[in-house]
Amino acid sequence: MSIWGLCRRFAMKNQSSNPQAGQASTRDSDLARLAGGAIRPGEDYFREVLEALPLALYTTDSSGRLTYYNEAAAALWGRRPKIGADQWCGSWKLYWPDGGPLRHDQCPLALALKEGRIERGLELVAERPDGTRVAFSPFPTLLRDRSGAIVGAVNLLVDLSDRERARQYERRLASIVDSSDDAIISKDLNGIIITWNPGAERLFGYTADEMVGKPVAMLIPPERANEEPEILERIRRGERIDHYETIRLRKDGSRVEISLTVSPLVDGGGTVVGASKIAREITERRRAQEQKDLLLREAVHRVKNTLATVQAIAAQTLRSATETERSAFMARLNALADAHDLLLLESLDRVPLRDLIGRILRPFEEGHRDRFRIEGVEEVVLGGDKSLRLAMVLHELATNAVKYGALSNGTGRIRIGWSVSAQDQARRVILRWRESGGPPARPPEHEGFGSLQIKHALASDEDRVRLEFPAEGLACTLEISAPEEA
Repeated sequence: MSIWGLCRRFAMKNQSSNPQAGQASTRDSDLARLAGGAIRPGEDYFREVLEALPLALYTTDSSGRLTYYNEAAAALWGRRPKIGADQWCGSWKLYWPDGGPLRHDQCPLALALKEGRIERGLELVAERPDGTRVAFSPFPTLLRDRSGAIVGAVNLLVDLSDRERARQYERRLASIVDSSDDAIISKDLNGIIITWNPGAERLFGYTADEMVGKPVAMLIPPERANEEPEILERIRRGERIDHYETIRLRKDGSRVEISLTVSPLVDGGGTVVGASKIAREITERRRAQEQKDLLLREAVHRVKNTLATVQAIAAQTLRSATETERSAFMARLNALADAHDLLLLESLDRVPLRDLIGRILRPFEEGHRDRFRIEGVEEVVLGGDKSLRLAMVLHELATNAVKYGALSNGTGRIRIGWSVSAQDQARRVILRWRESGGPPARPPEHEGFGSLQIKHALASDEDRVRLEFPAEGLACTLEISAPEEA
C-alpha cells in the first residue's frame, strides 16, 4: 500500500472515531498544509503513521525549505536538519553513483519544484557527517492546494544499501571467478552448462559462447559416461563431491587429468537447482608425484643396499664375536631396514605410530601373538627421523623381553599403549611399554648396547625416556614431541 493509502486509512479511522473532525481532506491538501506549516508535526493526525514508516520521508514548502521529516529520514541522513532552514534535502552531501558531486539545488526534488520536472527512482549517494555513505533512490511528488498551485513537495527516499552490498558481493564474486586459474562452471540439474569462466576456456579450449547451453557431457570420455549421471544424482540429494580425480576431454581431443569439486546450487527457498564445478588440472602434479615416488624408491633401495653392505662387512668383522652378538647386530640392522620400508609405503616423513609398532614387533609376535596387547589413539603420526629412532628402541625392548623379560617364559605379557597430551603448548605422544607375568625385573648390573640404545635414542631437549624396574616387569615410558604437521 502506498503512503497515501496509509494516510487515508488512518484519516478515515480518525474521523470515524471523532464526528467533530468533519469530512476527510484529500491527500494533496493535507500534505500541502503539512508542507506549508499549517499542520504542525506534533498535531497532524497522520504523523503517527509517517513516523512508523521504515521509509525515509520529508516535506518542503514551495521554496524547498524543509517543513517535516520522519525518524527514518534522520537515520538515513545521519543528522537532524533544521526545519525551515535546510533546503532541498537533509543530507550532508550528495553524489552521483560514479562519485561525482551533486549540488543540493540540482537534486530531483529541487528540479521538481523549480522546473516542474519529475524524476523518480534515480540512484544517488548521500554522505553523512561521519563520512559514511548510503545509496538511495528519491521519489519526489509536488504538493498542490485546491486551486492547483504548488505549495511544496514530499520526497520518499528508498535506502539501497542492501541492494548495493549485494551488487558489490556479486562484482567481487564475478571478479574472483574470472581471474581464477581453475575452471569454474555452473550447470543445471540436466547437466546443461549455464556459466563458463576464462579458466575453463584455458583448460578445455572451448569459449563460453561455444559451451553455454551445451551439455557438460561433451567433456567426458566415452568410457566415463556413467560419471555424470552419478554426480547429478548426488547433487540432487544435496551432497558435495570433493577432490574427485578423473579425466576430461579438451576441444582438440586430448585428455586432461583433473581434480573436480562439485557443490549444489540452491535457490532462495533452499531447493537444489544446479551445481557449481571447480576443475583443476593435476597432470603436472601427478607426474611430479610419480617422479617423487620413483626417487623415494630409488633412495630406499640405495639405503637397503648400504645396510646389506654393512651387514656383510659386519659379518666379516665380527667373526670372532659370539653367534648371539652377531645375531643381535643383524637384527638391529633388519629393524632399521623394516622402518625404512614403512617410510616408503607411507611417505618419506610421515608414519602412523600403530603401523610402526606393528612392523617392528611382527618378528616377535610369531608364537606370542596372544601375549601382546596394543592400544592407543589411531591418528598419531610421527616424522621420519623420530620413526627410525623409535623403531630401534622398540626393537631393543622386544629383544630384552625375549631374553630376560615377559617373553622369556610361557606366561608373560606385554602391553603397549599411547596417548596424546599438550604441555606448554607443545603436542606430545606418551608411549608406555609395560611387561607383566615374566621374571621379576631388575636393573642391569652393567649397561650394554641395548640399554644405551633405549636410553639415548630418543633422549633430547624435546623427548624423554624413563625406564623403571618394578617386580611385576619392566616399564618404559617415552615422551615424544609430535607437532601437528609431523
